Amino acid sequence: MTSIRPPSRPWYREPWPWIIMAPPATAVVAGMVMLWLAITSYDGLVTDDYYKQGLAINKTLRRDDRASELNYRARVQLSEDSSRVRVFLDSAQNASLPTVLQLRLAHPTRAGRDQVAVLHAYAPGQYEAELVPPEAGRWRATIEDIDGTWRLAQIWHLPQDRAIEFEPSSR
Repeated sequence: MTSIRPPSRPWYREPWPWIIMAPPATAVVAGMVMLWLAITSYDGLVTDDYYKQGLAINKTLRRDDRASELNYRARVQLSEDSSRVRVFLDSAQNASLPTVLQLRLAHPTRAGRDQVAVLHAYAPGQYEAELVPPEAGRWRATIEDIDGTWRLAQIWHLPQDRAIEFEPSSR
């Protein structure tokens, strides 16, 4: 008696070769995606001198305290197309207001996206400047005078918050 064997299928029609090749193929694709992410995204440099940055925190805290002494409060507002920013600065103690301010927008993970806008007064306590429209996400916004003697800081969620309020930090 001779047994009749069904015709064999080609290897690519069998499930086992594909099951065996799937994990290595997935690893290769994931590696390519990781390589692409590493090449296209810039995350900034890590500082070499942590000690100096640690000492600078005292200066930063003094700047926050100075804004609190002057009792500065600010409102920052983006235009509809996010290409202009307006700042309304006020002091409850009638302290003199600067003629020029800086607005720093710092991305929490991508230093390459950070930007600084120099705002000029167009009326007492009202400042305006052009801005590269920031991408959606969480930003650290800081308003300070040009000399860096005081600062107000706040977290800004864009594009949900078109305007935010700044108050002196209390420690």
